[in-house]
Amino acid sequence: MNTAFLSELMNTIADRGRSLLGLPAPSIDPVMRAAGLAELCERLLSGRGEASGTALAREMLDILASLDDAGRLSFYAALALRFGPDEDALVRAVQAWSADPGEDNAGRLHYASEPRRQEIFRRLNRAPGGTAALVAMRADLLTRLRTHPELKSLDRDLVHLFNSWFNRGFLVLRRIDWSSPALILEKIIRYEAVHQINGWDDLRNRIDPPDRRCYAFFHPALLDEPLIFVEIALSQTIPAAVQPLLAQDRKPGSLSEARTAAFYSISNCQQGLAGVSFGNFLIKQVVEELRRELPALETFVTLSPVPGFMGWLRAQEKAGALDSLSMEEGQILESLDDPDWPQDQDFSARARVLLEPLAARYFLEARNGANKPVDPVARFHLGNGAGLERINWLGDISEKGLAESAGLMVNYLYDLSRIEENHEAFANQNEIVASSAVRKMLKTGARVRLAPAPLKTMPLENKAI
Repeated sequence: MNTAFLSELMNTIADRGRSLLGLPAPSIDPVMRAAGLAELCERLLSGRGEASGTALAREMLDILASLDDAGRLSFYAALALRFGPDEDALVRAVQAWSADPGEDNAGRLHYASEPRRQEIFRRLNRAPGGTAALVAMRADLLTRLRTHPELKSLDRDLVHLFNSWFNRGFLVLRRIDWSSPALILEKIIRYEAVHQINGWDDLRNRIDPPDRRCYAFFHPALLDEPLIFVEIALSQTIPAAVQPLLAQDRKPGSLSEARTAAFYSISNCQQGLAGVSFGNFLIKQVVEELRRELPALETFVTLSPVPGFMGWLRAQEKAGALDSLSMEEGQILESLDDPDWPQDQDFSARARVLLEPLAARYFLEARNGANKPVDPVARFHLGNGAGLERINWLGDISEKGLAESAGLMVNYLYDLSRIEENHEAFANQNEIVASSAVRKMLKTGARVRLAPAPLKTMPLENKAI
């Protein structure tokens, strides 16, 4: 209710400001509006009044929303080219600091080096719906960076601001259950990025039984918009496969017997917040929530996808790194394109002998250009202080799971007594903490020579972890 009141108040201020500014209703031709939007940025920067500034910011967001694809691109280019740092002020600040490199001059230099567009974004954020509009702007911007690299400075500025605006201190953790508002439940279905939710019955099966939990982070400026959410299965032992967890006819487990909390799906919801980290905070806070509610829980693990394994394997083949494999092993790799291969138990057993050691090498030896694991989910959890506990054969036999990882899934163990130690080892020495069972896999199966140059690897999308 307080948030709704503040939103209504901001709308009132904006309406009064529109009257003071003499702004017309937003009905100008879109082409005309695109041409003048950059000019309004100068007006926004020079204004001092709260009501008039809020009204102008809302007018600008209305114009931006009305622009076509070419119009938005033109506006982004203007922001990148025309609204960098004030060069004259920056030169004066550099000269002052060179003459007297003290704290005051260093502070002036810092502020003078800030691009003017950052202040534009701050003022746009004051308008009703400003935060959501800027997040949407960045989502649109991300689709253009590959073909328009000149916009990267604009993207950096938005990420810089979002890291402050979406600081952990502003985030609110809420449990999602069957009594949550339908609007939020619909978004959970839509945003699920790891294991697709097939309608309301499937959703209820994941969040309503006593041995299931779902938590999400929210931000006060984005009403009823989850930023990231996690689905959890409570069980006696560490799960090795996802299909039994999702089965509609499964029998719910007893909470009194639960000793393990398995995070089996973590989905980011806002593409415009890619690169703004929430997942590490989410997991750690949810662990604390679960420990308070269920003190008997002893083990906290993930049941994670391996989205890059098959792509990496095919790239290794193309690079000739797997030429040492036998003819039979090569035929096994070719047969993985058939989605029905898990049904052949004999073939599956032979494929397991070949693939598990290759998977161990994928996690423990294959590195990207930054000397980190090539798997994006591994980089996230290992960097968060988890350890690679187990590689699960045929953990996900869905079409997606077979295509991305030959059905492999992984358990990352969050040992609460070692999280900080593991994080430091990974961050400072690039050390991968892994169980003896995983490391033992390296000693079995075919030995191959990995491609010598780092191959292009998949980044961690702002969708699935």
